[in-house]
Amino acid sequence: MTSVLTRPQLVAWRTAIFAIFFATGLGFASWAARLPAVKVDLGINDFEVGVLLFVSGATSLVGLSLANIIVVRWGARRGMFFTILTFAAGVIVAGLGVQVAQSYPVAAVGLALMGLGMSSTDVMMNVEAAAVEQAFGRTLMPLFHAFFSLGTVAGAGVGIAMAAGGVGVGAHLGAVGVAVIVTGLLALRAVPVHDAAPTDEAAAPTRGERLRQSLVVWRDPRTYAIGIIMLGMAFAEGSANDWLTIAMVDGHAETEAVGAVALTVFSVAMTVFRILGGPLVDRIGRVWTLRALAIAAAVGLVLFILAPSLPVAFIGVALWGAGASLGFPLGMSAAADDPTKAAASVSAAATIGYLAFLCGPPLLGWISHSIGILPTLWIIVGLIVMSGLASGAAKPIAGSKVGAGHAAH
Repeated sequence: MTSVLTRPQLVAWRTAIFAIFFATGLGFASWAARLPAVKVDLGINDFEVGVLLFVSGATSLVGLSLANIIVVRWGARRGMFFTILTFAAGVIVAGLGVQVAQSYPVAAVGLALMGLGMSSTDVMMNVEAAAVEQAFGRTLMPLFHAFFSLGTVAGAGVGIAMAAGGVGVGAHLGAVGVAVIVTGLLALRAVPVHDAAPTDEAAAPTRGERLRQSLVVWRDPRTYAIGIIMLGMAFAEGSANDWLTIAMVDGHAETEAVGAVALTVFSVAMTVFRILGGPLVDRIGRVWTLRALAIAAAVGLVLFILAPSLPVAFIGVALWGAGASLGFPLGMSAAADDPTKAAASVSAAATIGYLAFLCGPPLLGWISHSIGILPTLWIIVGLIVMSGLASGAAKPIAGSKVGAGHAAH
């Protein structure tokens, strides 16, 4: 087990995980920001772009499944060394495939590596973030996820600057990939080793035992209840990212510029609440925070759907973003309450959340094609309510040092 760490070592550990969250957000958004150039350089259409994104999504699910086995076999620190390198290599290969080779298959290989590396890193950095929470004895998971959001903002901003300056996709993504590698390697130096390798080879778990350990969480009802929390809020977040601008234009007859402003309002509200969310959880508890924010998200989305004027719509968007901000990070935190099966539980919960992010946008698009975008958003209201009703599953288990609120201290 991890030896007792000094205060400077704890702070360095926390800072390292902040950096890894930021770096993964930076790498992900850097690719997304250059999609228009990717289409031009490869000479592909929207369907072929969708195939690239599907490849990344499919390998993401594989990475989620492998993450727990990697943690059991090598530990999170060594595991993240390989998965961060895989993610960064994917960013670099994707850039080379687009600009240098101008090869659709090479770009697809890069996207596959990105999805595999990012999702497995996602599980491990959330396991580490949960361990940092327990070490500090206060809620920090929302702040970790805020750093991911800040990374995506930085990645998008740099992407806009690179595009405006005429910098090619290959040079841009190559530099980002190197930056991710350097950040990851420097950060991992401050991540402690939690589990010593067994000295008795006979005591080491067999491959079959490790597999059973990774699957046992799927028989735990709490896993599915936490998954419902994350499913509803992942839909709430993903639907805004993919459909909010369209809902403004097609549903409320506003301009594309107004739609972009609405998405910015949503993103800012979400990021601010992720930064400020920890103290709120420590005051009123994880369960009541999730319930209150589910109400805020549902009310905000209803206001947006029924808005009689633009100001009311923007108020709804802000409530929607604030309400959706903590469902995913607090679900991750709840899944990792038991350190003995944190990797397996986080992997399972993340799989449910990722399915919502991957399947939600096309599903909503198909439904909205038949009934319109604003009526379709009522489905998200229902999922948010479902998430709020399941919030009791996030109650900290015995021995957890975070998430119970002041009443438990």
